Amino acid sequence: MSSTKSRAQHDSLSKSTRRLSPAESRAHSRRPATIGMADRSRTAPRASSPENPAELKKFRKIVFTFYLENGRHELPWRKTTDAYKILVSEVMLQQTQVERVIPYYEAWLEKFPTVKALAAAPLGDVLRAWQGLGYNRRAKMLHEAAKVVVKDHKGKMPHSIEELVALPGIGPYTARAVLAFADNQDVVFIETNLRTVVLHHFFPNATEPVSDKEILAVLERAFPEGKAREWYAALMDYGSHLKRSGVRTHIKAKAYARQSTFSGSNRQARGAILKALTKGPQSKTYLTGLLGPDRRDQLEIQLAALTTEGMIERNREKYHLPN
Repeated sequence: MSSTKSRAQHDSLSKSTRRLSPAESRAHSRRPATIGMADRSRTAPRASSPENPAELKKFRKIVFTFYLENGRHELPWRKTTDAYKILVSEVMLQQTQVERVIPYYEAWLEKFPTVKALAAAPLGDVLRAWQGLGYNRRAKMLHEAAKVVVKDHKGKMPHSIEELVALPGIGPYTARAVLAFADNQDVVFIETNLRTVVLHHFFPNATEPVSDKEILAVLERAFPEGKAREWYAALMDYGSHLKRSGVRTHIKAKAYARQSTFSGSNRQARGAILKALTKGPQSKTYLTGLLGPDRRDQLEIQLAALTTEGMIERNREKYHLPN
């Protein structure tokens, strides 16, 4: 799964964006204008060709061999095919390291073991369970998605890209990841660790930023039919291994965006307010003073924003989490 970089950023793609299935990709690969290959002249020669079947076979062997010998097979979300549990793990892993997610994931499923249990819970309880993971809006969107599943799908998680991306907060990447890990569906997608692997193996000498379109073209050709679940777990673990080994390919990617600084950010202000409210109702004076007098105006703005978004509520002179 993803480590420190954002999975959420991949869901910022338009919901109307459609990636080719592996079968469609192979059909297109026989045409002159193959996706992502028109830009080959913009990069220096690669160490291997993403169009060479022998090279792709070698690449798959490297990835699968690493996974067999060093894969993180004991990750709790690797032991289930429950689409709800997979969705929880995917949302939690956005912007958050695997090691931090594990205890939150396990505690979450103890409290909200099913999508129906999550949908029935008050938002305040959901935000309390999320406290410490950061990006608290993810918890609210997951809660809203659960409500839609119960209302529109009779409490059964949908199993198509179209239905999944229609859920609140679920974008193209997350939808495909759920289908791959829950249903072993032959879908092609990209996230930060997959990007690292492809850039490392197929674009080592790139002199200009490589687009996700080019990277996806490689992933489409390399995809092993019928092995989506194992393939993506292997790619993610291998990519994480490359990063820990010192491989730094992110600057070669067009999609790379440096994560904003936490200190002084609105994210920090919002997190401070929500953390304080997990302890009970608080006054505006107390909440706007949480980060010192110099940031009082910023916290007042975020206090109003959180109220408008429905993340918190106001009762007379006190703010509190929704009941």
